[in-house]
Amino acid sequence: RTRVFQDLRGPTGEPLAATPLRAEQSNTSIRFDERLILKLYRVLEAGENPDLEIGRFLTERGFENVPAVAGHLEYRSADGTASTLAVLQAFVPNEGDLWAVTLDAVDAFYEAALAETEAPALDEPTTGALLEASRAEPPAAAHRLIGAYLDTARLLGERLGALHTVLASAPDDPAFAPEPMTPFHQRALYQSVRGTVREGLRLLERSRAAVPDRLRATAEAVLDAGRRLDERLRPLVERPLGGTRIRCHGDFHAGQVLFTGRDVIIIDFEGEPARPLSERRLKRPALVDVAGMIRSFHYAAHHPLVARGEAVGGGEAERAKLAAWARFWYTAVAASFLRGYDETTRGAAFLPSDEASRAVLLDALLLAKAAYELRYELNNRPAWVEIPLLGLAEILGHRA
Repeated sequence: RTRVFQDLRGPTGEPLAATPLRAEQSNTSIRFDERLILKLYRVLEAGENPDLEIGRFLTERGFENVPAVAGHLEYRSADGTASTLAVLQAFVPNEGDLWAVTLDAVDAFYEAALAETEAPALDEPTTGALLEASRAEPPAAAHRLIGAYLDTARLLGERLGALHTVLASAPDDPAFAPEPMTPFHQRALYQSVRGTVREGLRLLERSRAAVPDRLRATAEAVLDAGRRLDERLRPLVERPLGGTRIRCHGDFHAGQVLFTGRDVIIIDFEGEPARPLSERRLKRPALVDVAGMIRSFHYAAHHPLVARGEAVGGGEAERAKLAAWARFWYTAVAASFLRGYDETTRGAAFLPSDEASRAVLLDALLLAKAAYELRYELNNRPAWVEIPLLGLAEILGHRA
C-alpha cells in the first residue's frame, strides 16, 4: 500500500462492489465502486512495471493529473525474481478518453467547416510551420470553427509540460535523474530514426500495389524524399542539441488521456507493451511524448476521411476540400497544444535551449513516429495507410 491508500479506499467496514471493465485494452481492469481501479497485467516480465514506478513517483510528489497509486500486487518466482502483477489506482470519474472526445470535436468541426464557401489555402504543415503557428494566436476562423477544443489542446500541452517538469525533478534518484543528451545519444537517435524511416519506406516500396491510385503520387514523393534521408537527418549530429533525457510517458496519444469535462488526466505509463521492460524504462528526450500527441491529432483530423471511405463525397475536388480542412484543424490544434507545452516548460533544462535545436529534434521524432505508423498500417490495416502517408508527405514538405 502507498500512503494514500486509506484515503482512496475509504472506511474499511464499507464494502466496495467489484465490476470488470469491458473496454478494449491489453490489460484486465476491475473497478471498485467509484473509488479504485485495479489493473492486472496479462503478460509479466521480471522487474517493476513503469506504470507502477512512474505512477508511484508522481503520487509521492502530489502530481494531480494522473490517477494516484494506492498500491500494487507483486509476483515473486521461486528464484526470488519479482514482477509487477497489478496496480491499484484512484478511479477518476470522466467523460471518456480524449480520443473519443477528439473525434466528436472533429465531426463537429467538419459539419461547420463544410458550410464555408471556400476551403483554406495553407502551406504544408511541416514541423517548422507547426512551431511557427504555435508562436501566434490561432486565426479567428479557428476559434469560430474549432471552438473549445483549442482550449482543450492547449490545456493538454500545459499538463504534459507540468508532467515532464515533475519527472525531471529528482536529480538524486538514479531511476529518474535527468541525463545529458550527449553526442553519443544524438548519434544513437540518428541511427534509430534512420532505421525506422528506412524500414517503413522499404515496406512502402514493396507494397505499392496496396496504395490507392489517388495516393500514388504522394507515395512516390515520399519515396523520393527517402533517398535524401541522410541529408534530412544530418542536423541531428552536426552540433550539440543540448537538453537532457528524462523518464517519459513513452506511448503518449489521445487514448492515454481521460477527459473529466474540465481537465485532463494522463494514464497508462507502462509504455509500448510490445517492447521489453528494460527498453520501456529508458530515459528519452521529452519531445518523444510531444511528437506522439501531435501524430494523434493528425490521425484524428483525417480519421473521418478514411473511416467513412467513399461516403465522404464525390470526386477529387471534394476530397481536396476535405483534406484542406483536415490540415486546417490539425495545424490549429497542434499549434495550440505546442503553445501550452512551451509556456509551461520555457527555460526547462530538459529541453534544447534554442528553438532551432528543438525544431531539429521534434522533426526527427515526428518523422520516426509517422514511419512507424506507416509500417503498422501497411502490415495490419492497409485501408488506413493514407493517414501516415499524408503525415510523412507533410513532414517532408511535399504537397499531397
